[in-house]
Amino acid sequence: MQTIRNIAIIAALAAAVDFLPGGGNAAAAVLTALTMTFLAAIAWLLYRVYNEQQLTLSGLSDSRKAGLFGAVGGIALLTVAYDDFQQWTGGILVWVALVAGCLAVIFLIWREATTYS
Repeated sequence: MQTIRNIAIIAALAAAVDFLPGGGNAAAAVLTALTMTFLAAIAWLLYRVYNEQQLTLSGLSDSRKAGLFGAVGGIALLTVAYDDFQQWTGGILVWVALVAGCLAVIFLIWREATTYS
């Protein structure tokens, strides 16, 4: 019974978005608000990790710090430029490759910083 009620609520909301005037604009506003909340949560997480790992970061060489911060900045720029990459043929593949490269740089620097030798 609860499942049927939940499905009815979702169907009513979908009908309101589809049939009421301005429903598409309201849906776009809600989606934008959710996206901004998600990006703010990611920024907060990065801030917390940065504060908790101050000692590890201070032990990195300048070139490793530049690589780490450059990779994080690269991911931020790639997130912003996703729509531009999506518009041309093969852009998604290039975007995924660049994000994977940035993540690989972050992983390799993290592994080197936390491995005892």
